[in-house]
Amino acid sequence: MLKWFSLSGISKEIKRIRWPKVKDITENTGEVLLFVAAFGAFFIVSDLVITFILKLIGIGA
Repeated sequence: MLKWFSLSGISKEIKRIRWPKVKDITENTGEVLLFVAAFGAFFIVSDLVITFILKLIGIGA
């Protein structure tokens, strides 16, 4: 049987994990939310521009 595949080996590996700090988690969450909001705004503006152009040339309702 493998040495690390035992309760003592698993607990030893869990102690070696570097868990992220709360500050790192909040910073990364903020970056993700800003990124999602920026892309959402980009796609909304792109949709509005394309709709305007299509209506200008007579395609669409």
